[in-house]
Amino acid sequence: MKILRVVLRLKSAFPWVAGGAVLLLWAASRLWPEFSFGERVGRSSLGMLLEMAGILPVMFILVGLFEVWVPRASIERFLGREAGWKAVPWLILLATLQAGPLYGAFPVAIGLARKGCSPRNVFIYLGAFSSLKIPLLTFEVGFLGWQFSLARVLISLPAFILVGVLVDRLVPGWTPPEFPTSSLNPALSPKIEQPSNVSR
Repeated sequence: MKILRVVLRLKSAFPWVAGGAVLLLWAASRLWPEFSFGERVGRSSLGMLLEMAGILPVMFILVGLFEVWVPRASIERFLGREAGWKAVPWLILLATLQAGPLYGAFPVAIGLARKGCSPRNVFIYLGAFSSLKIPLLTFEVGFLGWQFSLARVLISLPAFILVGVLVDRLVPGWTPPEFPTSSLNPALSPKIEQPSNVSR
């Protein structure tokens, strides 16, 4: 338990350590202009932050609307365990119509899982998002030709479906953690005040 707490603390501190390291490298490149590596790291990090700032807020708003407006019964019916293989076309359609980098798919995947989507279908959605998006296919066909894109789709489609099936077998009862995440990290859990019993 003590080791787990240490791991959780290190995990929560990692973004701050990484950010500090980037700032130090960038500052070093300002002091020593020949140290171009720090400047490249700073520019890449700034570009990534600006990209995330433009995409993630919109994604979180859409996920919030999804949580409020889409009933759980509908997700369980079309994408849950009882849906079977009929859910795969819906997941592929949902993934191909989206745009943006892969990290934008994770809030949607968590929202689907919280509404009753099976682990297999969550991973199929992530696989389809990473390889079958229409913007990605458009650029790929333009640069590499439709023969290459068709061959890649025919190879990748069965691959991520197989990965989803394997994950579903390995973690059959998986559900995403509720917020706040709990008993593993007492620092993140809300303190509940117990009423004091005063004996008279």
